[in-house]
Amino acid sequence: MLDRTPRKRSDTRERILACAESAVLEKGFAATSIDELIAAVGITKSGFFYHFRDKGALAKALLVRYLERDDAILDELFNRADELNEDPLHGFLVGLKLLAEMLDNLPDTHPGCLVAAYCYQDQLFSQEIHDLNRAGVLGWRRRFRRHLDRIAARYPPRVDIDLDDLADMVSALVDGGIILAKAGKDKGLLPRQILLYRDFVRLVFTGR
Repeated sequence: MLDRTPRKRSDTRERILACAESAVLEKGFAATSIDELIAAVGITKSGFFYHFRDKGALAKALLVRYLERDDAILDELFNRADELNEDPLHGFLVGLKLLAEMLDNLPDTHPGCLVAAYCYQDQLFSQEIHDLNRAGVLGWRRRFRRHLDRIAARYPPRVDIDLDDLADMVSALVDGGIILAKAGKDKGLLPRQILLYRDFVRLVFTGR
């Protein structure tokens, strides 16, 4: 009995976060109400406030969860790719291929990016949330820059290119690809963009 209570509380918190993320990605944070989340999860208002003191606390928990999940997915994909390849360029290219395949296997178009959704309504959030969102974006830059630095040490770039900009292209094409895919109802657009980036990286470092 003692073991079940923490699990139940944790499950309720996760269900609130899952419902909130879907709602925010669909219509924005401002249009997502606590009352609708309470109804969707099937809890009382006091049950909601047990887990989150206010909507701002919910916003932070949502973003932390989203960023941690992204990190875990990318760690798993690119670590697996590196284990299969001693060559840093080949490993990175395999990682991008795995990412494209994962996105292509989604049942529908990508539901959206919470980082972008928060940027669109940044006036709603505290400085703490702004800083957390910025840290998430810069975290992606650092993640991919580490790969590119390892590649550049073995394959000096064939063109004059800023590696931070090349790393930022991943964020730019993912967020842009999500928008284009949703607008055009083309589920395969985002994976194709990842594969184009993969080809571009190969050209930058090998010229072919």
